[in-house]
Amino acid sequence: SKVKTVHERIPLAGLSKLPSVPQIAKAFCDDAVGLKFNPVLYPKASQMIVSYDEHDVNNTFKFGVIYQKARQTLEEELFGNNEESPAFKEFLDLLGDTITLQDFKGFRGGLDVTHGQTGVESVYTIFRDREIMFHVSTKLPFTEGDAQQLQRKRHIGNDIVAIIFQEENTPFVPDMIASNFLHAYIVVQAENPGTETPSYKVRRTARWRNWGAQALHTFWI
Repeated sequence: SKVKTVHERIPLAGLSKLPSVPQIAKAFCDDAVGLKFNPVLYPKASQMIVSYDEHDVNNTFKFGVIYQKARQTLEEELFGNNEESPAFKEFLDLLGDTITLQDFKGFRGGLDVTHGQTGVESVYTIFRDREIMFHVSTKLPFTEGDAQQLQRKRHIGNDIVAIIFQEENTPFVPDMIASNFLHAYIVVQAENPGTETPSYKVRRTARWRNWGAQALHTFWI
């Protein structure tokens, strides 16, 4: 509609007959009541609508992953970490598979799969038929003498969402990372890492233009 686009699958199992257009609209959105529908008398209309809707359907995603050690509060410290602790590796295994970038055939998320200019490996997964490539800070190239680590920030700083992994309770606010694109942060703190029952405390933090940093929710998984 002019207000918004809604994508959903409607199961036909159990229906005695094909639902009407108003019934389909109601199944998509409860607010779709009292609407009048007119047939579009144009042979190519269906294909044009499908092509238009495909612009809003995204089956590939890229997210940043930043390793934050205890008491690190500066952007340079976060992007300067090279070693991956056992707890961080365990978390990366939870996110997806560690893949070799060379000749990788799946969604590459802007990473180089030909010349090795963005590192040797990364973390990738498929979730609900969506491909996800994680830009892991410790796996992106480290440049000696570059305090800002622009090679790493070039990818993570252009993502919309970043995961901040912590092993200890350490302050994090979005303003620690200067970026015009990063808006949402998922702060993950490990609990009981390396055990048979590891758990994680998860906080969602967002940067809003008018409100600054907002801590939204904290929950356990």
